[in-house]
Amino acid sequence: MTPTDHEEALRSRGLRVTATRLAVLGAVADHPHATVETILGDVRARLGTASTQAVYDVLAALTQAELLHRIEPAGHPARYERRVGDNHHHLVCRTCGTVTDVDCSVGHAPCLRPTDDHGFTVEEAEVIYWGLCASCQQQPATTAAHSR
Repeated sequence: MTPTDHEEALRSRGLRVTATRLAVLGAVADHPHATVETILGDVRARLGTASTQAVYDVLAALTQAELLHRIEPAGHPARYERRVGDNHHHLVCRTCGTVTDVDCSVGHAPCLRPTDDHGFTVEEAEVIYWGLCASCQQQPATTAAHSR
């Protein structure tokens, strides 16, 4: 996405266009599944300065506005991505923490339906597949075991 696309995305959600919001959107677009630490470093590189709290506030606002999607795999820091609204899932490497998008496993969103919905209207299913990425599979077993 271009800066103009980011500006339009913010306006379409009724949000003011600010340098920090544009920088966060750009950082997440450039680094899918980025942690706050990665986003903060990228935003500071783009703007010269940005407070940690300002970036957290922008991430919260953009997530609430559905411009970002937040995932938090068990035992890992929260990560953010621009891919929203399609109910996709994720592969997470147990060794290095790499996160990769996976399209819906079966059917239309939500692609997984519970056997008993207990009266809920299901809007989304969140699935995380755990395993080893191709790079970590190539490492000797002792190296992979120590990095878990």
